[in-house]
Amino acid sequence: MPLALPPPDPPALVHQVAATQVAAAPCDASLRARLLAPPTAGDDEVPLTCSLRLSKGDRVLKHIVIEGAAASGLTLDCAGATLGRQGEPAHLGAYTIAVRSRPPARPGGEWDRPSGIRIRDCMVFGHVRIWGMGENGQGPILRDSSRSLGHTARAQAAAPTDVTITGTTIVAAGPIPLYLGPGVTKVAVRGSRLAGRSVSTALYLDAESAENRIEDNDFETETARETVAVDGSARNRIIGNRFTLRGQGGVRLYRNCGEGGTVRHQTPSDNVITGNTFRTSGFFQAAPIVVNSRNGWRLTCGEDAGYPFGSSIDNADHGTGNVVAPNTVE
Repeated sequence: MPLALPPPDPPALVHQVAATQVAAAPCDASLRARLLAPPTAGDDEVPLTCSLRLSKGDRVLKHIVIEGAAASGLTLDCAGATLGRQGEPAHLGAYTIAVRSRPPARPGGEWDRPSGIRIRDCMVFGHVRIWGMGENGQGPILRDSSRSLGHTARAQAAAPTDVTITGTTIVAAGPIPLYLGPGVTKVAVRGSRLAGRSVSTALYLDAESAENRIEDNDFETETARETVAVDGSARNRIIGNRFTLRGQGGVRLYRNCGEGGTVRHQTPSDNVITGNTFRTSGFFQAAPIVVNSRNGWRLTCGEDAGYPFGSSIDNADHGTGNVVAPNTVE
């Protein structure tokens, strides 16, 4: 009997943010000139709050920062231009492209987050990270939020949403090439390629993130572990991608427990991972997809003890409702 796949999300829901987003104004010539100029000690990153189209021969060595609601609605169209430094090791924290939110101006205030961001046709050397409350699951603000109920909703409200990356190659040189931080929602990565070498994964979907679409991409990154980590991330669609595996796993669904003292609330549930092709090599071949791959087998699991919810009271992954077939293994 053919597998009945979940219906696609209603277009009105998927594109709700985009439908009401006002497009950012084009960048002026001075911003473009600054971005293309060689970096200096006092000017090695450029905040981008306007839409920019580059040319194929352009080479950008400065870091691009897309931050806060002021950047909402912008398009970065590289038109084949190169971002980052080819052949050089990348350093964690020195992101080629950073898409991030601004913390509240006062305690208890709203996070200032970007939305409706479009990045296309770029050749990126280094890594791209999108985040809100924390760059990863151990940030102090994120950790504090995690210690009371309602954390998932807070993390998602604080993080960037509706970011689309298309026709883009990201060549890793150490750090994870594409990292979606805690609470990030509605990111779409389509028709793109992840390559190079990572000390970890090629794509990381961190705790409390949700509703991201990873479709029609080539995963060719040489990784030290699985290619895609779905860590307490829910309702994502990983569909029609092509994975080149070199003895490591393809996709792992789990929920980190305790690391950094952060309580993980959301489980890796209701994800759809179908129509993908996994090309394997090597004598020892790990399983392409594993649901609930950890279930508390980590030394850090006790670091979030003391709270009556989430990973604090139960270290198991508890992923449910995931659809992980059909896929092809070659």
